[in-house]
Parts: sequence; structure tokens; C-alpha cells
Amino acid sequence: MMKFTKMHGLGNDFIFFENLDNVEMGYSEMAVKMCHRQLGIGADGIIAVLPSEVADLRMRIINADGSEANMCGNAIRCFARYAYERGLVNSKSFRIETFAGIIIPDVIIRDEQVEAVRVNMGKPDIKRKNIPMLGNETAAISVNLPLVDQEINITSLLMGVPHTMVFVDDLEAVELEKMGRNIEKHSLFPRGTNVNFVEVVNPDRINPNYALDNLKGRFT
Repeated sequence: MMKFTKMHGLGNDFIFFENLDNVEMGYSEMAVKMCHRQLGIGADGIIAVLPSEVADLRMRIINADGSEANMCGNAIRCFARYAYERGLVNSKSFRIETFAGIIIPDVIIRDEQVEAVRVNMGKPDIKRKNIPMLGNETAAISVNLPLVDQEINITSLLMGVPHTMVFVDDLEAVELEKMGRNIEKHSLFPRGTNVNFVEVVNPDRINPNYALDNLKGRFT
């Protein structure tokens, strides 16, 4: 018997369970079975809540396909809320150990309820070799990327995990899944990339759409 909690952040759903005794588990096999949408609980991944020697808690993210992710912004916001509401931490700001380093979230409380979680994700890295992205040593800003039927302009960066932004005039007019998959697996990205489409509404507002890897529930 194992107790679990199901949570989501911006549509990415996760199965949380505590392993504060740090018992050895076959996380990859568990994730494949538990995340199956028809035969399991169904989720994009499982999140293990673990003890840490360098922070208040440690987070591990295992994707639905059994692979392990370094970090995920949506997952860590859920993690912070879970830890706070379960009484695993006694402060609204605390340290979480991840494979991408120490992340410090701030839990925002209103009327004695968790309203939101703010996370300082650190400084983005735009060096191609660190993303990684093939090419020269220039920053991966406003790069022309040839696809099968068109050429688009992208900006890529490393934010714990690689992300590629595509600025568009109208999100509704974009074939998000088709274009997202073409960018995600493009030869320019040897380890793949998450893909984010962004519509700039005005100088004070943008509309984002998380296309991949969210479409297949995987964070690399």
C-alpha cells in the first residue's frame, strides 16, 4: 500500500508520494505503470519527496516513460505547495534540492490558504553549448530555424532544462503539436528541447502556450 497525491501545475499533472526514509525504489518502472492514462493513475510523471543533506527537501521527477528529469518549473511549484500544506517545512520560503541545483520557492498565502507559489528559477543561460544547441559560440537569440515546410525564428536557453521560444502573432492560428514536435526533435538540439509558443498581446501581457514536452508529458 502506498499513499499518493495527484496535483497539477498549468495542466502538467503529477503523482506525489513521500519517501522520507529514502527507501530504495524502482522509480522508472513505477512511473511507467502509475502514469499510464488507461491502466494506471495517469500523469505526466511521478514526484518523489525525499530527505536532503543540503536543503530542506529533495525532489526527483520521473517522467511517464521512465526517464528522469533534472527540473520542471510546474512540478516544483506543486512540490512547494505539497511540502507546505503537509507540514514538511515550517517556512513559506525554503530550499529544495534538484538535479539542476538548489531551488528556493516562496509560498504565497491569502486568507490562510495557499494562493500561489513563486519560484526564482535563476539566471537563464543562452550559450549554445550549455543548452545544448549546435552552432557557434554566439547566444541562441533570434536564430532562424529551417523546418520541413517553413523557416521560423527562435530563441533558446537553458533554465534547468532547455527551452525554445517561438514568438507568434496568433496562438490560435499555429499548429502547435505539429510545429512543436518538429522543433523538439530538430537536429540542432542533440538532446531535444522543450518548446514554448508565445503571443505578445501588448507590452504588459503575453499569452504562452506550453507545447512540448508537455504534449507528451516528458521533461528533459
